[in-house]
Amino acid sequence: MAGPWQPRGNAGQPDEWGGPGDASTGAKRASSTSGPDGNGAPFTVVITRPAGQSDGLAGQLAQHGLRTLDFPLISIAPVTDEAPLRGALGALERYALVVFVSPNAVDRAFACYASVSSIWPPALPVAVVGPASVAALERHGVAEPEHRVVSPAGVGEEEPARFDSESLYAALEKTFGANAFAGKRVLIVRGDGGREWLAERLREAGAEVETVAAYRRIVPEPPIAAWTQVHALLEGAPHAWLVTSSEGVRNLDELAREHLTAGEIVELRHAPLVAPHPRIAETARSMGFDRITVSGAGDERIVETLLGLASSVVQPVQNTPAQAPVNPRMTDSNNSSSTANQGAVATGAAASGSAAARPSYASSGAGSSAPLTPPPGAGGTRRGASMGLLWLVVVLVAAGSGAGGYLLNRKLDGLGMQAIQRQQAGEQQIAALRARADEAVSGAQQLDKQIAQLEGKIADAQTSQQALAQQYADLSKSRDDWTLAEVGQMLSSASEQLQLTGNTQLALFALQSADTRLAASDNAQAIAVRKAIAQDIDKLKAAPSTDLTGLAIKLDTALGQIDSLPLSGEAIVAHTKPEAAQPADIAQVAAATNQPKWKVWIHTFVDGVGKQIASLVQVRRIDNADAMLVSPDQGYFVRQNLKLRLLSARLSLLSRNQDTLKSDLAAADATLARYFDGASKDTQTVRELLKEVNDGSAAVALPTLDTSLKAIQQYRSRG
Repeated sequence: MAGPWQPRGNAGQPDEWGGPGDASTGAKRASSTSGPDGNGAPFTVVITRPAGQSDGLAGQLAQHGLRTLDFPLISIAPVTDEAPLRGALGALERYALVVFVSPNAVDRAFACYASVSSIWPPALPVAVVGPASVAALERHGVAEPEHRVVSPAGVGEEEPARFDSESLYAALEKTFGANAFAGKRVLIVRGDGGREWLAERLREAGAEVETVAAYRRIVPEPPIAAWTQVHALLEGAPHAWLVTSSEGVRNLDELAREHLTAGEIVELRHAPLVAPHPRIAETARSMGFDRITVSGAGDERIVETLLGLASSVVQPVQNTPAQAPVNPRMTDSNNSSSTANQGAVATGAAASGSAAARPSYASSGAGSSAPLTPPPGAGGTRRGASMGLLWLVVVLVAAGSGAGGYLLNRKLDGLGMQAIQRQQAGEQQIAALRARADEAVSGAQQLDKQIAQLEGKIADAQTSQQALAQQYADLSKSRDDWTLAEVGQMLSSASEQLQLTGNTQLALFALQSADTRLAASDNAQAIAVRKAIAQDIDKLKAAPSTDLTGLAIKLDTALGQIDSLPLSGEAIVAHTKPEAAQPADIAQVAAATNQPKWKVWIHTFVDGVGKQIASLVQVRRIDNADAMLVSPDQGYFVRQNLKLRLLSARLSLLSRNQDTLKSDLAAADATLARYFDGASKDTQTVRELLKEVNDGSAAVALPTLDTSLKAIQQYRSRG
């Protein structure tokens, strides 16, 4: 029989360890050769998925007679802060697509989404990478046809060869079209970190991508019992490792360096390893693993691949006490000789156990045996010599096999140690190269800093040179140049003040001062400038003057009286009380009028009552009925709006914006006439102030100093 391990010379070829094969055949072989029936150690599958996520796969493997060992290499933990995830799930209406990168992302996201809502928006499409994520969505009630779920083509019918970001992006383009998400938001729910390939492709297509973490991955610490079983497997028991992520491969390498010996690390890297994706296989190969099989995504393909591996590993038969020890690490380089030797040993043992019942057999040297028929008439001496010779051959063959196996194992151990030493030396060289690279990077950064400092110094030197050149040019000017430069500055300031304040007197004073400074020069250009200044002086003298300051003061006065103005509906009414003339002497009135006293008394009484009643009633005329409907609270807002109008009019006055000024003054006057008591003297005073401002702010075309400024500019350009 073949040994429990395949040839190491072909360990780098994944096909050496079997493809998917036939599931039923693999199950029969695993059950017949790897079961715990006393004929050999069972084939064990080390499952490295996160804790609690391998029950379904372990059950399928157990049905086919394979033993499993849970050895998680990644632990899924909640994120430190769920606020970003909760905020994104609480505003799903902003997104045109939501992408879940794994089943863990689906479960964690929906656990958080349960606090927001129990129903996923049917109009919001969802994209996932593989069939496990599709099943996770179905567990949470998101499935076709009620919801639109996009995944790589073939889920549910015939799975594609790859389930990754590239296949998902191709499925999105096929479903929605190229650049379908341009200008739209896409939410990617994933673990902390992860690949950026899909997010970068979507951004290149014009989408606004947001990523949130639903969980975080940490390196677990397997228990001592699990490490004990791993040590036992690495001693020669048939087994295979299942790794489902590149990060799990890196964690396995890190944990192995901490907990395994050098020999066990060598055995680990020669152990069969099953990966569901080529990218995981590439990561494992870069870590030194050389027996890798790519199964494809899905538990069915993984089980099929593991059954193929189990059927390719045939357990050795149980050794009898007469057999020589056979090293389980024997390779195919000595399989032929070991097979022959084992056959010889078995033959010898059988012969010694039943020498009286069966004829003796001798080794043929090639692994076959032939019966030795004693010649006629031979005695017991010859038969004893034959048996002794047979035993001698058996002992020599067994000793040679043991010595050869021992030497071969020693040689393999030496090669393993050399490989470890070479790997360590290579790692040291890599570390040295990284240190040199870091030094080079730091040196380049220092060089960049020095270059930046030099560039700054060069810029400072250039600035200083320009300043010196300007100073030299200033010092080289003549007296007339200085005078014209000063006059130009004065004219520029006067022009700005004239346009800002409209103060023609100040501009006139500036022009007269400039003319006085130029009068001492006999330069022809100075004379031309004086002529231009004289023209501007004449324009300023002819221009009417507007007292903007006085008008602004009037507006300020009107603003200060707004709060005290009475509204039409709350005009101050004098306190009323019954008023009547002093009663006349009834006797005198009766004597004067020749009327009876009782008649005079009644007339006097009725007249007095009528006057008292009339004194209690006042009648006023209000043209605008809206004014009577203004409540006290609304009266406050009427006054504030009127103040805003007056403030806007004041700004328009100072900026000489006649159209806005007229509009604000008209609106303010209309408000006063509509809502305020027109009979009040205060109201009449304020309206009079507004009228004065309106009349005094007639549009006046202010002159400019363009003639003088052009003359100065021509002089400078000629210079």
